Amino acid sequence: MIQKDIRIDLNGQEVHVEKGTRIEELAKGRAGKKGALIVAALVDNEIRELTYPIEKDCSISFIDLSTEDGMRIYERSLNFLLIKAVHDLFPDKELQIRHSVSRGVFFEIIDYNVTSVDAEKIEKRMHELVKLDIKFTKVIVSIDEARKIFLKSGRKDRYRAIENREKDYVTLYIFDDLEDYFYGYMVPSSGYLSLFGLEASHGGLVLILPKKENPVLLPDVPIPQKLFNIFKEYSDWINILGVEDVGKLNEAYENNRLKELVLIAEALHEKKIALIADMIKQCQPEKRLIMIAGPSSSGKTTFAQRLAIQLKVNGITPLTISVDDYFVDKTRTPRDEEGKPDYEALETVDLPLFNRDINTLLSGGEIELPTFNFLTGMREYRGKKLKLEEGQVLIIEGIHALNPKMTSEVENAKKFNIYISAITSMRIDKHNRIPTTDLRLIRRIVRDNRYRGTSAPRTLEMWPGVRKGEEKNIFPFQEEADVMFNSSLIYELLMLKPLVMPLLQEITSDTPKYAEARRLIEFLSYFKSAPMDDVPPNSILREFIGGSVFAE
Repeated sequence: MIQKDIRIDLNGQEVHVEKGTRIEELAKGRAGKKGALIVAALVDNEIRELTYPIEKDCSISFIDLSTEDGMRIYERSLNFLLIKAVHDLFPDKELQIRHSVSRGVFFEIIDYNVTSVDAEKIEKRMHELVKLDIKFTKVIVSIDEARKIFLKSGRKDRYRAIENREKDYVTLYIFDDLEDYFYGYMVPSSGYLSLFGLEASHGGLVLILPKKENPVLLPDVPIPQKLFNIFKEYSDWINILGVEDVGKLNEAYENNRLKELVLIAEALHEKKIALIADMIKQCQPEKRLIMIAGPSSSGKTTFAQRLAIQLKVNGITPLTISVDDYFVDKTRTPRDEEGKPDYEALETVDLPLFNRDINTLLSGGEIELPTFNFLTGMREYRGKKLKLEEGQVLIIEGIHALNPKMTSEVENAKKFNIYISAITSMRIDKHNRIPTTDLRLIRRIVRDNRYRGTSAPRTLEMWPGVRKGEEKNIFPFQEEADVMFNSSLIYELLMLKPLVMPLLQEITSDTPKYAEARRLIEFLSYFKSAPMDDVPPNSILREFIGGSVFAE
């Protein structure tokens, strides 16, 4: 009789298994939250693939597609499946990842315009590979061996990507006749990857993925064209600069081009902000309400202040109103599905009062501005009067600014809507993208620690709630924008790295956010560290690293 001498705390239940049992065997017949596919597990706060053998007593919780980690693993594995299918059908062509879209990820086949017929053939081949249930085999090789492999296959982008890594080994995956490198974990085999879609778009391919909010169905939403164009614009721009991947960025730094990149990136921001100010000028006197929205750590505050300067250059004097001052009293704060206060809900704002005051100002009247007392949780009036004079505009900045319900009683003709986000199209290499959310998260960790006294573990703990609020309150309305602004700076991760790494390295293995900290550390290992001396004082990056000319 085989003794099951390994004790596991499995989601709060004690389970006994044989030594060497793979996590995959524990997951058989189980589903995650909302019926989601299980793709990995947390073993003592470390992410492990389903092929991981259990060798000692431990605590295990499954990772499924209702989580960020689960979606990353699923997306990464699907990317390899797509690469393989394209390789089989177009052996002389090369697939490259470009950026995320609302429904998934956008790819291009280099020097080839993909048709809808092509997309159908590729998708069919992907489903064939799923049915074959081919294993993703992990192989550990030395850095030197990896370099030889990458050079032999002509993958200079991948060669550059590992140049800065401190580890002396590289993890590769073999899928049938392909060997490739991926930043992160994979599912055990192609049989796990049945839920996906593929369609031709903009000359490339959109790999459609399930959403963690509904992980058993594919989303049926259109591609946001305005946001797609911003991604493409930025992608084309970094290609022109010759820094389309991490390796090229590191090379630019080593070749003393960092100051040049800073100057160009900041000049691009200034030019874009000036163009937006010109657009607003051309819309006068009709558009007097400037609405600015964007997700967390997009740099909305600095953007609004720089826009105000450019408006003044155009002879327009802006006034600013803080939506926070229109919060309902704390006792009226709406609750979420768990009964907790939902401070990011639209209903936290006294919409009737807000709309009434805005309309009064736009019609030339005077209002008394409220002030929200965060200590008492009550709105107060302190005699602060405000009137919008001729030639002035009103700037409103907040997460709900593009939601039509926010200003439902204000004529649309009077609004100019701006969406801002940190959108990066830079890649680790041709098959590994840099998620936009990671850039914003790193910005926020640094800012929260420096200016809000918030530890890195606490910021990581809050982040899923922040992201949930963005999905609900911001992203659905981004196409309402008259113009979009990309606040990312091509050089910034070089300068954020030395600030955020010590904060992440302090997170120990006995804490719940250890796995997320390790993931970010691994991601940042691809980047050089650079001083922030050359960052101008009006840069959006200064909002996070300090030294902003706009700081009070």
